[in-house]
Amino acid sequence: MSWDPCFLARSPMFEPLRMRAPAFGPDWPDRAGLQRALDACNPPVANEQGMPLELVPPARRTGAPGDRYEARVFRRGELEVRERNWHDLFNVLVWLAFPRVKAALNGRHHAALESQLTANRGPAQDALTLFDEGGVIVAAADDELLELLRGFHWKDLFWRRREAVRLRMRFLVVGHALHEKALAPFTGITARGILMRVQPSLLAAEPARLVDALDARAASWIGNPATLSATRDLAPVPVLGVPGWCADNEREDYYDNEDYFRSSRRE
Repeated sequence: MSWDPCFLARSPMFEPLRMRAPAFGPDWPDRAGLQRALDACNPPVANEQGMPLELVPPARRTGAPGDRYEARVFRRGELEVRERNWHDLFNVLVWLAFPRVKAALNGRHHAALESQLTANRGPAQDALTLFDEGGVIVAAADDELLELLRGFHWKDLFWRRREAVRLRMRFLVVGHALHEKALAPFTGITARGILMRVQPSLLAAEPARLVDALDARAASWIGNPATLSATRDLAPVPVLGVPGWCADNEREDYYDNEDYFRSSRRE
């Protein structure tokens, strides 16, 4: 897809990114410009060890453990970024918006690599990657709404309780691959969610405070080795059902598509 400096205005899914994204010009931002955006943050965007993040070109893989993508971030604070690439641009923007979550994911990935005995990835690594690429934080001040989501009662949740969802739920997209899909959304896009019960006062807070609070809380959960042991720990969320996130979901029959709004988990 060609460059569009106004891409963050395309979808409500980009709302958390808009708060900390730099101003974009008529051409693709280069690594140096994105680095300036990282350096301007207070506190600095850093890995789990407190090393400020440094954007670097992709390196040729040598097979050495320290040269792996996640290891470079954790050990040296080096984040590989391809220029003129939507996927990598969104990854940087998510680091800006959710720095604690990204650092926690990287820390868990590195710990898994350190203890990995074979070349095969473990179920925890699959879960971490799934959230990193396609994750969403779902915060709600209503237990019934969370139960409807857990139970795959999509029409009850997104249509019959539509106003309650608008008032008492927030969906914050974290996955950078999910953001890339939101450039040209299609029915079928499904996120994997971390579900959080929060106080109504937090949902009513200004957006920047809400994102910061949920970033900290989600990072604390991810950083616990007892969590995200497998992909089943993440809740499937058909995100185009969220009110306001798709023009078609203003019609009731949109939620009758059982291929998208499935009634049970099908791995």
